[in-house]
Amino acid sequence: MPEDRKKDDGENGRMCIVTRESGDPDGLIRFVAGPDGTVVPDLKRQLPGRGCWVKAERALVDKAVAKKAFARALKAEVKASADLGAEVDRLLVGQLAGMMNLARKAGQFVTGGMNVDKAVRTGAAIAVFHAADAAADGVRKIDQARRARMFAADEETEIPSFRFVSAAEMEGLLGQNAFIHACVLAGQAGEGVVKRAIMLEKYRGTDSVRAHGDARRPKQ
Repeated sequence: MPEDRKKDDGENGRMCIVTRESGDPDGLIRFVAGPDGTVVPDLKRQLPGRGCWVKAERALVDKAVAKKAFARALKAEVKASADLGAEVDRLLVGQLAGMMNLARKAGQFVTGGMNVDKAVRTGAAIAVFHAADAAADGVRKIDQARRARMFAADEETEIPSFRFVSAAEMEGLLGQNAFIHACVLAGQAGEGVVKRAIMLEKYRGTDSVRAHGDARRPKQ
C-alpha cells in the first residue's frame, strides 16, 4: 500500500475495525466514504480519502455494519447499507470471474469434464472449479482424478476444489465462457484465480475444498 494511503487511513493503518487486529492487506478489505455518504468497498485499495479496514470475513463486515463501526473509523457521518456484506460478496465473485477470463486468454484455464480430468491426472491443474449445481457424477469423477493424482505424485493433499455459483449465475458472469467443470493451470493468471478463490472462500466462512471431496494421504 502506498505510504500516502497509509496516512489517509489514520494512525492504525491496516487494522481491522472489528477485531482490532493488524494484518496483510490481502486478508483485509478496505472501505471508504463515498461522495453520497455511503460506505464503499475498495477491493483494489485505490480509492482516495480516509479508509478503514475489516478482516475479509462476511460475519465481521456484517458486525461492523450492525455496530456502526464505519462512522467511528472513518470519522464521518456515513451510512453503511444493511446488505454491505452481500455487496462485498458480489464484488469478490466479480473479481474472481474477471481473473478467470484473464487466465483463459493466457491459456491457463481449461473447461469441460474430460479436459479437466486429463489436466488433473497429468498434474497440469493447480485447482478445480465446478458450478454449484453441477451433477454429482461429474464432480465425483473429477474428485477421483484429484485423489489419484495426489497418490501418484506422493503429495499430502489433493489440489483444491471450489464451488461458488450456479451454472445460471456463471452464465451471467462469464457469458459464453460459462462452465460446469473447469480447472486452472500454473502461471500468473492461473495462480491469481486461485488466490481470489481462496479469499472468497474465507470471506464466506466455508471450506469448499474439504466440503467437496478433499482427501489427505494417510499418515504412515
